[in-house]
Amino acid sequence: MQTDLNEKTALVIGATGALGTAVCRQLAGSGARVAGDYQDPELARACRDELARDQVLVELYAADLADLTGCADLVAAVERDLGPIDIVVNALDFEQPARFRDMDKSQWDRTLGVNLDNVFNICRQVVAGMGSRGYGRIVNIASVISRQGEAGHSHYAAAKAGVHGFTMALAQELARNGVTVNTVSPGYLDEHLPQSLTEEQRQALIARIPAARLGRADELACLVDFLCSDQAGFITGADIAINGGQYMH
Repeated sequence: MQTDLNEKTALVIGATGALGTAVCRQLAGSGARVAGDYQDPELARACRDELARDQVLVELYAADLADLTGCADLVAAVERDLGPIDIVVNALDFEQPARFRDMDKSQWDRTLGVNLDNVFNICRQVVAGMGSRGYGRIVNIASVISRQGEAGHSHYAAAKAGVHGFTMALAQELARNGVTVNTVSPGYLDEHLPQSLTEEQRQALIARIPAARLGRADELACLVDFLCSDQAGFITGADIAINGGQYMH
């Protein structure tokens, strides 16, 4: 599925990860000018090479997302090179499981910083411009874990639940300005699982999913693509699950 995003500029945060790369490919296929961030030059090179094989052009920029000034510099560079940003997809994801009784403060801080603080840092740079132009699409990637919880993920669940709380509040602020803000909450996606999982562990995860399979990053990317389109202009403040029925609400 492709929508019409011609003449739109999209910034994908977490572009070099499996989910971010899939979103870049999808949005570019729909005609958007796509930019992304990177922290690791090797990952950036691999991402560029992978997308180039499919003749997908994505501009990647080094960025320190934990620094508000660094995020301002990233947005300024993208808008200088590609034009005003119409679409932001916050697809950066950091997960480091730890039992709460064993968790130290640095693990808590890092998990909330990467998954929640960075969303603020980026959105803070783009909402004024989107609002003044009367158009914008912001899609924040959360997780099924923010809805159902999971042992060993209290910090991650808190961060991703915070992402949707932020989304709902921002959606109400921006709705009259033609800007939508939505959350997508994926379940277990094949490309996003740790490579260290054994086949037995993979099958145990699949057994928890009514659809009896893992999801795919391209399925998530198609949903994001739709939420970025004109056809989704009346959807805002929503949390849309894509989890094969693992959690229903």
